[in-house]
Amino acid sequence: MQYQEIENISNLLKSISHPIRLKILCLLQEKEMSVGDIRDEVQTTHANVSQHLSILRNQGIIDFHKDSNFIYNRIADERVTELIKSLRDLFCLPEEE
Repeated sequence: MQYQEIENISNLLKSISHPIRLKILCLLQEKEMSVGDIRDEVQTTHANVSQHLSILRNQGIIDFHKDSNFIYNRIADERVTELIKSLRDLFCLPEEE
């Protein structure tokens, strides 16, 4: 790996290492979500969710689009979805049905 690639991967991992940001990415794997929907799921304040979304957006991890008065967030890079899926497979217990 080249040094710049290592730097890019390191920055990505730093960005997703916070528990709330990781939870947001797990949620966004399944569908686009508004800030309010994310706030309800992670059970924190609107301002806190917005701050974490801003960090993820600035790193190019998520993107958004506006629809009327709502902003919907989504994962911008399919590689991040694959990374989250791999982490879940490696470290999480299978969900009971």
